[in-house]
Amino acid sequence: MESSNTIIIKGLYKRFPVGKGEFTALSDINLNFAQGEFTGLIGPSGSGKTTLLNILGSLDVPSAGEALVLGNSIGMLSAREAANLRKVSLGFIFQSYNLLAVHTVYENVEFPLLLLKLSATERHKMVMDALEWVGLTDKIKSKPPQLSGGQCQRVAIARAMVKKPSLVLADEPTANLDAANSHHILKTMETLNRELKTTFVFATHDDKVISYLRRKVFLLDGRIDKDEIIHPNS
Repeated sequence: MESSNTIIIKGLYKRFPVGKGEFTALSDINLNFAQGEFTGLIGPSGSGKTTLLNILGSLDVPSAGEALVLGNSIGMLSAREAANLRKVSLGFIFQSYNLLAVHTVYENVEFPLLLLKLSATERHKMVMDALEWVGLTDKIKSKPPQLSGGQCQRVAIARAMVKKPSLVLADEPTANLDAANSHHILKTMETLNRELKTTFVFATHDDKVISYLRRKVFLLDGRIDKDEIIHPNS
């Protein structure tokens, strides 16, 4: 049933104007993602994976076709409705962390909660829970410049997960990390996926990320080239 799917994509196209013509970044994409999936959009630069991730995050809209995210048709949302979807139900993890350097770890993780109607007590518990998930409760007063790259990415994960979103979108989250930190980050996200039933969708071409995925959707020149389900014991 469609209601069991976090994401439903039907005949999606994305075109961008180029000079007097246009460039088709995504062509006839049809995909369903069930709740709790740990999935990657895999492909080289220019394959369309980040464009698709941006549409799923309501940061862009389809040129044609439909993308339903948590029951919301992305192309039909007003700017206010799209912002509310991101505020309440989505989490984002970027390769550049996007942390606020002048604010503490605690304040960076708390920031998404300030947009919600929560008491200070509720916010505090949620922030501390999120920092416990990623093993950074001892760094609440530190600021990003005082942290390692791996620690910064763990703060970014805590910030993305603090409101327990239904869907987390991660764009090359390990691109700036060494192998040890990458595996630590991925194991953390894998645990949160299993424990909280949060759906994770990655855009990546990093073999370290790919090794953790339970489904791999390969994109090539804006089209789906292959869609593989990975069995847990395989």
